[in-house]
Amino acid sequence: MRATGCVAALLLACTPVPAGDLQSEIGAMLGESAAAWNRGDLAGFMDDYARDSLTSYVADARVVYGWQTLYDRYQANYFAPGKSRDSLAFDSLHVRALSGDVGLATARFALHRGDSLVASGLFTIILRRQDGHWRIVHDHTSSDPRP
Repeated sequence: MRATGCVAALLLACTPVPAGDLQSEIGAMLGESAAAWNRGDLAGFMDDYARDSLTSYVADARVVYGWQTLYDRYQANYFAPGKSRDSLAFDSLHVRALSGDVGLATARFALHRGDSLVASGLFTIILRRQDGHWRIVHDHTSSDPRP
């Protein structure tokens, strides 16, 4: 009986999950995230990240662990008084369900200052549904080479 239960659980974990709604949900989440960034709302932007000490962010050959550490990094680099915070936009979103409560998304980001592109690149995020909301548990961002 126990082995049968384990096999059934394994089969359920491998069952494909429809991605139609997931694409829309993650797209809406990222749209709200960019809007929060653009209005200077760091707390709103960071609401998409899981408040966990294991939440990870990889960029520039470094990894940062923990929601608070990531918040502090964004605060110092983009939201501190006198810092120039460019306009954020996302595009080319592709989402894949990995299980009922885990998704993988890839997309592009772009930071604009007026009409000028300041930075852009690709990112991959792993999300987990927590308390009815999708939260980023891992973010790997790669910037495009600068000309």
